[in-house]
Amino acid sequence: MPDTTITQKPSHSTAAIAAQPSYVVLPQQSQNSRPYTTVLDFLVARFSQIPQTVWLQRMAQGKVHWLNGELITATTAYRQTQKVCYYREVEQETKVPFTEQILHQDPDKIIVYKPHFLPVTPGGNYVNECLVHRLRIRTGIDTIAPAHRLDKDTAGIMLMTVNPETRHAYHQLFLDGKIKKTYQAIANVPPNINLNPDSHWTVKNRLVRGTPSFLMQIVEGQANSHSEIRLLDVKNEVALFELEPVTGKTHQLRVHMHSLGFPLLNDRFYPKLLARTEENFAKPLKLLAQRLQFVDPITQQVNDWQCDEFKL
Repeated sequence: MPDTTITQKPSHSTAAIAAQPSYVVLPQQSQNSRPYTTVLDFLVARFSQIPQTVWLQRMAQGKVHWLNGELITATTAYRQTQKVCYYREVEQETKVPFTEQILHQDPDKIIVYKPHFLPVTPGGNYVNECLVHRLRIRTGIDTIAPAHRLDKDTAGIMLMTVNPETRHAYHQLFLDGKIKKTYQAIANVPPNINLNPDSHWTVKNRLVRGTPSFLMQIVEGQANSHSEIRLLDVKNEVALFELEPVTGKTHQLRVHMHSLGFPLLNDRFYPKLLARTEENFAKPLKLLAQRLQFVDPITQQVNDWQCDEFKL
């Protein structure tokens, strides 16, 4: 297996427009929903942070169109259930100074190591600085898409699909629970807690959206999340853990570790949401998707992919 040590490149922020379009589906209108006469009306309401003048400028530049390429203008009538394509833009895009590594590539899939700080798909202040765009540029394959999620702040092994005709088979692996993901994490350990070398925790609880909505919180009710957590090593007041998420809720491992009293090192969300600042590339979140195991649904071959482990 190739060396997965991440390398650093010069970092700076520049204006950016997405090379690949995003899209939004125009919802069906009913008597109880807000009526839209034009596509512009919907876009202004749907993306309240983007002024109408910006949408008008994008339309004048041909940056808003239907899925078939037909341009949308300020007077284009609303067509429910149709896809509107547009191009994400940011005034300053943060450049992520770490590189991804392709570990395996075949006609149906790519196994890749994603570095910390790099989002999988465009979002927030990241347009072209995302794993999907980098891989499309690097391979020349425009059909690359992720088979699962991995937080921007988390590094590790990811499965990307290549062939649209077989993509559903890889998605089905996750739906059927036939993918095994193993993570590693380094967390703070309070001085008053004594850990045994064979310590193991089963965490099951109910996770829902918190405030702000990108945070998760534990509430009363039937459990919808499940993680198995095992201690690997401990030194001074930090410890290395192995984590196996049985379910796949957003931020599940981060919240579950915090609930045990072991907040992850360099976590900007839990236990307390820190003020938004520029990325500190010297202090990545200590969470790693270290291993991915599955039987390929197309070739029936056993896949067991790993990257370098965390060390205390």
